[in-house]
Amino acid sequence: MGHNHLKSVSIGIAAGAATAASIMVGRKVLTTAKMSQGHPLKHRLLDISSNLLQPKYPLDAMSTYLNGFHFYADDMGRQVEATHFCILLRHDLHQCVIFDSNAPDARLIGIEYIISEQRFQSLPEEEEHLWHSHHYEVKSGALVAPGVPELAEHAYFEDLVTTYGKTFHTWQYDRDDFPYGIPQLMMGFTADGQLREDLIQDRDDKLGISTSDKRDNRADIPNPSVQPGANAWEGGQTAQTDLRQMETPWEFYPQQSSALGSRIGHRN
Repeated sequence: MGHNHLKSVSIGIAAGAATAASIMVGRKVLTTAKMSQGHPLKHRLLDISSNLLQPKYPLDAMSTYLNGFHFYADDMGRQVEATHFCILLRHDLHQCVIFDSNAPDARLIGIEYIISEQRFQSLPEEEEHLWHSHHYEVKSGALVAPGVPELAEHAYFEDLVTTYGKTFHTWQYDRDDFPYGIPQLMMGFTADGQLREDLIQDRDDKLGISTSDKRDNRADIPNPSVQPGANAWEGGQTAQTDLRQMETPWEFYPQQSSALGSRIGHRN
């Protein structure tokens, strides 16, 4: 009786796992097929095959999904929602890719590195000015981990509240429907009244959460002292990327230099 029962349980577990795997495969195929509509047939077949057969270890390791908000370092009026997918690469370093949403057709808009307070303290002074603190984002409830149970989310943010982030957005999706321009340094909010209420409400409605409830739930998380050098924009000046033309040192690239010389000589 006991043996047969265990056998039945094992068969049930195996069947359940097989069903779940089939559902995941089917979902992958449907999503890929939908996203590749309008592409040449050979590209659609390649997309589906690649999605099913190719290992994608860095993507599979992205274990944390966070949703929050950033603003352009030189213009707080330009505020955008940011969906992060992160991996704890080392004990003091997360790396995240950022999209404009958590949808199959989401636009890749940037990257963020998150480091511990101890690691931040070791940075050169000029490097510190590129980083922002996470204390307010966590304490205010603006930064969330959608779908994670409250207890687990609370424990995660107890650690994240003391961290610092360096963020660059490569797609100014609040302005253009194409990734024009160069990466822009972004910052995080540090006090009430800075983040637009309509952005918060739109995000909360979409995810089915309450930022104010998150805030209340995290009231017991200690508010850390912010390290000098972070949130440089609060001092009235901030860094931002710029594009400038540079001389090309041909002498350091003998192959290209030789080819250029040959073309010049041929024309002469």
